[in-house]
Amino acid sequence: MKHISFIVVAAGSLLLSCNKLAENPNSVIVTSQFYKTASDATSAVNAVYSTLDSDPAGDFPIYGRNLNLLTGNGSDDQVFSPSNTNPDVRALGTATYVAANDRVKKSWQQHYYGISRANVAIDNISNMVIDTTLRNRLVREAKFVRALLYFNLVRLHGGVPLILHDPTSVNPSKLNVARATKDDVYAQILADLTDATLLPASYTGANKGRATSGAAHALLAKVYVTRQNWQAALTELQQVITAGTVPGATGAYGYGLFANYLDVFQQATKNGKEHIFSVQFGTNLGAINSTQSLSSTNFGSFNPAVYAGDLPADGLYQIFDPADTRRGVTFYTSLYNATTGTTVNFGQVRFAKFIDFSLSPLTSQAQSGINYTVIRYSDILLLYAEVQNELNGAPTEDAYTAINLVRSRAGLPNLATGLSQTDFRDAVFLERRKEFVQEGQRWFDLVRRGGTYLVDALHVLPAKSAASAKDTLYPIPQTEIALNPLLTQNPGW
Repeated sequence: MKHISFIVVAAGSLLLSCNKLAENPNSVIVTSQFYKTASDATSAVNAVYSTLDSDPAGDFPIYGRNLNLLTGNGSDDQVFSPSNTNPDVRALGTATYVAANDRVKKSWQQHYYGISRANVAIDNISNMVIDTTLRNRLVREAKFVRALLYFNLVRLHGGVPLILHDPTSVNPSKLNVARATKDDVYAQILADLTDATLLPASYTGANKGRATSGAAHALLAKVYVTRQNWQAALTELQQVITAGTVPGATGAYGYGLFANYLDVFQQATKNGKEHIFSVQFGTNLGAINSTQSLSSTNFGSFNPAVYAGDLPADGLYQIFDPADTRRGVTFYTSLYNATTGTTVNFGQVRFAKFIDFSLSPLTSQAQSGINYTVIRYSDILLLYAEVQNELNGAPTEDAYTAINLVRSRAGLPNLATGLSQTDFRDAVFLERRKEFVQEGQRWFDLVRRGGTYLVDALHVLPAKSAASAKDTLYPIPQTEIALNPLLTQNPGW
């Protein structure tokens, strides 16, 4: 799927000398001029997708680094490199960040930038006289992205301003919006995703990677699990899981696990059977996508002393059984340098998932083409195991079947039977931790378990001993509160 950015420029009166000229400009594009053809509508939705993998100011994108700084460095999985001099990144890695943290502010702004583009596309495409099937599909795709962005925001910050239409006035009294309740934000997420379940089941050619009905059902399942609505989650999961895998599954999407875990993170197998929804990155596409920095900052060069990337937290590598095939895909300690014909030992464990090994020689990762997986089939299987355990007060045979499919692919034996509900729950969350390193899941998983799980996990690491209950929500950025007097801050900040 190609992402084509477009800019809508607000036009008004132009004052030259002492004469006021009322313009209907031909040199710039305004909303009323743009939304005319099916191609215009498609470009508008492509621009919505582009907010996931790029930034208008050339900063790191949401998916590709910024979200990972909050969900990785803010968890027990990841810390900053000693050579990283950015104080805001370092603060995230030590749980000493404040409401003025630049990375928290940037994430907030990027999410609302994407929501704004989605709102503009939804409002305008809905009124276009184009093919009805295409029009409905594009609106639903934009709603899927809007739901995903709000799902991130409500989990990161709690109740947030719920903005569903492009502002029609520059009057601050019209622009300032108070925080909605978490329930209201989730209600909108569910409404958008329910509409998105009417999307096509699949695409071909250049359209691969767009949101599908399967992706909408899968994201609905994640929302319901987060809300602990176990029965609703089960209904959605059964529509995603391929029929015949577990009793009650009716999925006809053809989803399945790759036989080889490495194939989840390869160019040749992107958008394959395990990928339910991924943010699209391409190799050396320049402005079409910004840097996939999960690989570039974690590899960079063959000089072990030159390294600004984030590192696995102490103990993360050690939780993997040596027989677990995920360990060799997730981490590296040495790499072969084809230019010099030597193997370089880097002296410490580093992240490997998003290194684009199709680039040869491995001298640069500035434009890695490895997609960022937002939802994949193993996530659905592990959520199913969790839901069955919660619904039944103990793990069912189906719950074991689901988790063991993931373990088997990793080369591990089946989970011991006879576990209590608590022990099985712990086993599922441990499996999720090992399965989704660097995929933006860990912080959300710890927080949704409730209680002090996040704080307890962080206190295991001396670098994060400053963590406290307030860290189960990120602050509302201080600059946003200064601009909008209707915003209130989260407790403790």
